[in-house]
Amino acid sequence: MNLLSNGVVNKAGGAGLAPTGGFDLLLSHTDRAIKGCQMIKSMTGFAARAGADAPFSWGWEVRAVNGKGLDIRLRVPDWVEGLEAGLRKKLTGLAARGNITCNLRLSREEGGGRVEVNEAQLGAVLDALHQIETRAMDAGVSLAPSRAADIVTMRGVLEQVNTQDDAAALCALLLTDVDAVLAEFDAMRASEGAALAGVLSAQLTQVETLTQEAAKLAEARKSEMTETLRRNLARVLENTDGADADRVAQELALIAVKSDITEEIDRLGAHVTAARDLLAQGGPVGRKLDFLTQEFNREANTLCAKAQKTELTRVGLALKAVIDQMREQVQNVE
Repeated sequence: MNLLSNGVVNKAGGAGLAPTGGFDLLLSHTDRAIKGCQMIKSMTGFAARAGADAPFSWGWEVRAVNGKGLDIRLRVPDWVEGLEAGLRKKLTGLAARGNITCNLRLSREEGGGRVEVNEAQLGAVLDALHQIETRAMDAGVSLAPSRAADIVTMRGVLEQVNTQDDAAALCALLLTDVDAVLAEFDAMRASEGAALAGVLSAQLTQVETLTQEAAKLAEARKSEMTETLRRNLARVLENTDGADADRVAQELALIAVKSDITEEIDRLGAHVTAARDLLAQGGPVGRKLDFLTQEFNREANTLCAKAQKTELTRVGLALKAVIDQMREQVQNVE
């Protein structure tokens, strides 16, 4: 007898039970290799990059950690108008969850402007030199001729004129340059996501194997439970005067139904299939996987509560251990 022939969780609504051919049919998606595993991404990532375009130089740093939603924090110069809005748009399109911080260190080289002669200051210097030479001649003092090289070194004759920075052009340049660091950042998230998918796939296989073992143990205990119920029914009828045999049989049957773990095994199998489908689907499926791990844990707890046999309890505890490990990994999935 196939223990799982009673039904599986209806994928459309989750509450109803639909007929099925058993555990093998329930897990028919197993053969579907997790080709889309590489599509899921981790919420953690880091990338850094330096760039320059005279007279500016800059350094990008993008990092992300786990988060319930998407929280983007930008530290960029506020005088570059449009830069923050452009970065936020790029990051919003790149990630669905996580706490992301993007830092930009922007510096400008000193001396990058052109040099001009200060006409007013030059005039004042020449007037002063003329007065000095005139007084020297009147006093009979001979002075060496003034040279242009000496004059331009005097304070204020030459001054540096900083050209007006084009903030719009700089913003466009930075938004183009940041694409490379964001690609590196996303590649790291994808790489970690692929590793997570491999770990989760292996853990789902463990859950599947343990569920199959629980199904075999439950099947093996059926005959034993049937015999135990018969003995209990006979004992009650022998020791109770006027007891309604039908009512006693109904109560014992109810106890048997409550200890049956067929539904729990059905649902565990359905959850394995759903989790594999999500991994194959890829994208931001972390929330759905987290919900599934809660459902996995619920069914494992119920299975342990109904076990009534040491071997089945052992399998239930092993299931709980694997599910806890799986839930820890799921917390990193976007």
